[in-house]
Amino acid sequence: MSVKKINTALISVFSKEGLEPIIRELEKNGVQIYSTGGTQRYIERLGAKVISVESLTSYPSILDGRVKTLHPKVFGGLLARREEAHLNQLQQYEIPEIDLVIVDLYPFEETVANTSDETAIIEKIDIGGVSLIRAAAKNFKDVVVVPSRSAYDTILELLKNKQGFTDEADRKELARRAFKVSSNYDVAIFNYFNDGTADLSFKYSIHRSDILRYGENPHQSGVFFGNFDEIFVRLGGKPISYNNLVDIDAAVQIMREFTDADPTFAVLKHTNTCGLATRPTVYEAWTAALACDNVSAFGGIFISNKSIDLQTAKSIDDLFYEVLIAPDFDSDAFALLSKKKKRILLKIKDFYVPQRSFRSLLNGVVEQDTDLKTEVATDLETVTTKAPSPSEIEDLLFASISVKHLKSNGIALVKNKQLIGMGCGQPSRVDALKQAIIKAKAFGFDLQGAVMASDAFFPFPDCVEIAHKEGITAVIQPGGSIRDKDSVAYCDANDVAMVMTGHRHFKH
Repeated sequence: MSVKKINTALISVFSKEGLEPIIRELEKNGVQIYSTGGTQRYIERLGAKVISVESLTSYPSILDGRVKTLHPKVFGGLLARREEAHLNQLQQYEIPEIDLVIVDLYPFEETVANTSDETAIIEKIDIGGVSLIRAAAKNFKDVVVVPSRSAYDTILELLKNKQGFTDEADRKELARRAFKVSSNYDVAIFNYFNDGTADLSFKYSIHRSDILRYGENPHQSGVFFGNFDEIFVRLGGKPISYNNLVDIDAAVQIMREFTDADPTFAVLKHTNTCGLATRPTVYEAWTAALACDNVSAFGGIFISNKSIDLQTAKSIDDLFYEVLIAPDFDSDAFALLSKKKKRILLKIKDFYVPQRSFRSLLNGVVEQDTDLKTEVATDLETVTTKAPSPSEIEDLLFASISVKHLKSNGIALVKNKQLIGMGCGQPSRVDALKQAIIKAKAFGFDLQGAVMASDAFFPFPDCVEIAHKEGITAVIQPGGSIRDKDSVAYCDANDVAMVMTGHRHFKH
């Protein structure tokens, strides 16, 4: 029979929040409650009738509470099919049927996030609770399982609207949610022990998900698995799309490099930085970043490492953009920007970038260390007779960050901490350089005295030759080509400084 009446319930929860209304409904429906430890005491304080699991099993809670419910009189009542052979065995061994299990597991992930004390972490690995969830879920044809507080509303509605009766569809849906809870829990524990090094297994557990308007294109559906609210406060605008998320991620990646810098502004389009500048004020940084390519900025993603003031907001408000990100917004700036209801305004809490990243490929997933290397002055090895000047070193480091966040093959041209030309996603490095030069000239920049960064080595001296003829005076690149000496020789012959970093920054 598909419809089942809940006559007995076993309740064992870590957090008691939200439990009282369920207890009251169970009482109204005449349900016999079994419980343990702190949950039992909580139920007794509510004045409800409860039988201790210890009196059912004839065993006390032992080993500091590590063993409470792990007993045949509990699991027999959960796992028995409601058919003659099993019911006869329950009767033989005086085991009551258990129709409902309510569990809230020990907060393992929260404990890992809040302490490094291994003893405390290990004690928050729930054994009995997970076992109860799995047993009840396996026997969903006869048993109702409530695997976490997130399902309290569901069971409360069933108790109120169906007077303690459930059908198989109700129970199967809760079983599905139960196995989701237990599998997520096991993944979190595995990742704690594995620490990403001992066993090359790809296991992730992400509890939050948001259905997107669509995927990369309107004919594709999309879901974001993650907690957007951990990183941002969404102050206004339309719902976040798939492409917004991809661009927002790219924006956070580059601005993470400038969190401690002077006011810096970046403009991104299709994940590539088409505008970037550091200046004494936010408004000056914004103006300089926009000047890099004010055409591509249309419909772009804007991000600042400092609060947006009214002067900057007025200038930004004149343009169409998708997303504006900043650590904060002055009140008058926010009042102005929020008038355009579709523009997305995000207050960033933390320029957080995970240490590991992954993407789907073929029939699997590739996982790697995130490229968190940022060159500093001590990383630079001068390989030419001429050394770069202090101001050129500042620009070279700025250019190295800029090119790191462009699709390969990538070239960045920088002058006075401003990206003045960029080439990206080209089949050859020469093509990328030519694209960067064309863009710089198209927006009125003088390349005399600029510097150039390449995301990978130069296999031939052609790039440094082209750059020198355009007025570029210093070059930064990782090195590593068997023909590095050819590029160095050209620079020495033409009074160009070159530094090597030893770190490639491909971005495919």
